[in-house]
Amino acid sequence: MMFSTTRVRSVVVLLLMLLAAFAASAWRPSQNLIDTRPRVDLEDLFPKQFAGWVVDDRMPVQLVSPDQAAVLTKIYSQTLSRTYVNRQGYRIMLSVAYGGDQSDATRAHRPEVCYPAQGFQLMDQRRDTLSIGSHQEPVCQLVTKMGGRVEPVTYWVMVGERVATSGTEQKLAQLAYTTRGYVPDGMLVRVSSIDAQSDVAFTAQQQFLTDMEAEFSAGYKSRVFGR
Repeated sequence: MMFSTTRVRSVVVLLLMLLAAFAASAWRPSQNLIDTRPRVDLEDLFPKQFAGWVVDDRMPVQLVSPDQAAVLTKIYSQTLSRTYVNRQGYRIMLSVAYGGDQSDATRAHRPEVCYPAQGFQLMDQRRDTLSIGSHQEPVCQLVTKMGGRVEPVTYWVMVGERVATSGTEQKLAQLAYTTRGYVPDGMLVRVSSIDAQSDVAFTAQQQFLTDMEAEFSAGYKSRVFGR
């Protein structure tokens, strides 16, 4: 009997989820990873000025709608939202959400879920690997639209110091820490820009992230971009 590739993939994902659920109950982590490392303060961690980019205080970012914000407050201990502008006047919005506990109850709230929840259409979605400074960064990229507003988005999720670009990868990263006795912290890093030309937007976002990555010390760089 022949099975389609899609069906086999679905079975594998299901088995991984079941394995993760079993492991989570069998290995009960006894220590929060956050307690073994320097504390994170998003306001201080992310630079306000670098390589020609500066925070534009006239253009505040609303991370999510009020109802979604209430959900994030329960999930994350810190959130940060800023708009940066460069010398050419191009603006990029940075949104970061951080939580000290990335257990099942507090796994990251992903943009492909929260954008449609706010009324955006998801026009395109893809995974890519970007050269960002010293990192080959796995990312998710979305093109979202609401009315005449087109907003391309680049984001990734950190579980401890592991990058996850799918729910399955998040679960496996969580499992890797759980089996070592740790409850991992987590961070969602998202950049976006209002630009109908998605290719232009994604190129600008990659340059922005490359410029920003150069500002982090080695210890914190792995917390934001992974190892």
